[in-house]
Amino acid sequence: MDEKSAKRIGYMVVAASFLAVFCLFGYRSTFSVLQGPMAKDMGWTTSQTSLGYSLMMTVYAITAFFSGMIIDRWGNRPAYLIGAVFAALGYLLTSKVQAYWQYLLVYALFAGIGTGMLWVSSTVSVRKWYVGRTYATMWGIAFAGAPIAQVVLSLGVKPILLSTGWRAAMEILAIVVFVALILAGILARKNPEGYGLKPFGLTPGASAAKDEYNWSLKEAFGNYAIWGTILAFLTAMVAEFLVWTQVVRFWTEDAKLDLSTATNLYVAIGLAGIITMPLMGVVADKLVAKFGIESKARKTMLIIAPLCGIAACILLLVSLTPGATIAAGLIACILFAVYWAIEPGGCAGYAGSVYGRKTLGKIWGFATLIVMGIGPAVGSFMGGYLFDVSGTYRYSIIFALSAFVISAIVASTLPLAAQPKSAVVKAAEGAPAD
Repeated sequence: MDEKSAKRIGYMVVAASFLAVFCLFGYRSTFSVLQGPMAKDMGWTTSQTSLGYSLMMTVYAITAFFSGMIIDRWGNRPAYLIGAVFAALGYLLTSKVQAYWQYLLVYALFAGIGTGMLWVSSTVSVRKWYVGRTYATMWGIAFAGAPIAQVVLSLGVKPILLSTGWRAAMEILAIVVFVALILAGILARKNPEGYGLKPFGLTPGASAAKDEYNWSLKEAFGNYAIWGTILAFLTAMVAEFLVWTQVVRFWTEDAKLDLSTATNLYVAIGLAGIITMPLMGVVADKLVAKFGIESKARKTMLIIAPLCGIAACILLLVSLTPGATIAAGLIACILFAVYWAIEPGGCAGYAGSVYGRKTLGKIWGFATLIVMGIGPAVGSFMGGYLFDVSGTYRYSIIFALSAFVISAIVASTLPLAAQPKSAVVKAAEGAPAD
């Protein structure tokens, strides 16, 4: 295959990932807007409504593990098509619920399976095609689907809420995610080796997937590299999901903004993200070129990301000061967008730089199971719970700030390489590692 055709296939993989990320983060951004009207209409508390999202993320995490295995063996297309059906049903069936238990069941199960097929598939597929000085840039383009979803879907949901209510909004969203994910399934392609190609961005002497070590989960998780990544990612996710799911209500309840203004401010994160996603990708890849060691560059970015989150949380607290709400809130949104552009893809990029591409699907799938099975559930629930017990979101933001601090500290301890025990034993015996 000529280089032009190979590049075209790579771009199709990025486009499919863009659509998957658009739908995945569409679920997150619209929940922040929908939960208030839903709770009011159904007579639920904030923590009750947030529990549905927390359970959904638990199912999402379990599904993500199995999606990683699917990707390593069959590629992304099955994952995207399964996601299309379940994600659409998640919105559609939730729009019909009449009882609280029905909401917990259908939203957690269908939305959880649907979105669980999207994260590992989108991140790993881009990493399978792009490595070294190309990965972060191409992932930044794909990840731009997240802030675009936040802008387009949040703005799209808002007028529907004002005119027809949350049920009609969910019915429309069901159609949007189904069409987008079917298109992603059509665009999806096999891994480069399936076409006799090597990934873009390989440095001279670097190995393609077929030459890389075939990590078992036991060996991979016997190294601190993956556990450090998990802990850094997990604590950041606790903070991130607390902010994403509660920040609109923080502005309406604590800062006393009206829903329209608070939603528009929330959309500012998405607007900034459209710029920061590809921009931070370019910055990360330039850092790879500067250091000459990909893992060192990815580690550095994972320290910078939570520092941005810390500064943003401080500004949210400052935004409670009379006269500083809009300005401080806007700067906080920009900093959250920078954090967002780095952390999720940066963790996958660091893991890929340490463990290679060959078995990254199952490794990152299991890591995602742990991170997403705990982080989003704890973050979104704690945000609502601390408000319910205190009557203010101030303590929720302080909780998020503390989680970002832990993430930055852990990221600074990440090693630059990992070696399987079997390779160490073989080297000691004078035999070559496979």
